Amino acid sequence: MVALGLLAAGAYVYATVARPPTLDETSLCPVDGPRAVDVVLLDSTDEIPDAAKKEIRSALSDMAETLAPYELLEIRLLDAKTPDGRMIFSKCNPGDGSGLSEYTANPRLARQRWLEEFRSPLDSALDASFAPLPGKTSPIMETIQRIALERFTGRNVENVPKTLVLVSDMLQHGADYSQYTGDLSFDRFKASRAYKNVRTDLHGANVIIYYIQRKTAKPINSADHIRFWADWIHDNNGRLKEANKLQGVG
Repeated sequence: MVALGLLAAGAYVYATVARPPTLDETSLCPVDGPRAVDVVLLDSTDEIPDAAKKEIRSALSDMAETLAPYELLEIRLLDAKTPDGRMIFSKCNPGDGSGLSEYTANPRLARQRWLEEFRSPLDSALDASFAPLPGKTSPIMETIQRIALERFTGRNVENVPKTLVLVSDMLQHGADYSQYTGDLSFDRFKASRAYKNVRTDLHGANVIIYYIQRKTAKPINSADHIRFWADWIHDNNGRLKEANKLQGVG
């Protein structure tokens, strides 16, 4: 009777404990879409101060460690030659095995997969992320537009949380609009030809800015600059969650 009771209990646990979803072998995301989307756009068009590099590395490592299972983490580098940004990492957290039931899964194997297929490639990507990518333009808005179209749009991600992390000096620079000249008012931007060209829908994404401070020929008022970006994000259906000045000046 005791054996039958244990067998019945085991069968009940097996039947009621939620099983992990089927994952895509390449992205490690559930085949029906990620449970949340986090995209990091890192701007290394100019050299990043050493102190800022350490802060960024720590922040992104912490972000990876707290990522929920089946949540997508994507890292792109701002690159004037690549409209979408240069992709260096794009995978879902497959889960590190913690909280899995021995009845329905293999926690040890899940931990090994997390280390080999998620965490180790992420560390390699972070090591390579600070190499300078100089360019004549700084298409921050254009790249955000492409990210919104590719990652924040569509039925699979319609109802999942979305986060955009911007690691940049946030100095938009192009033929139709530049923040190296003129004032930082949102009205000046709205009057430019760039305004309609870079409009997008962030679909309610939370936006976090890690602000790299620069020495420029014309001093930039960082408070006015961040205020501009808060207005731009709001105008494009996003929410500026926080803005943090990184240490060091480049």
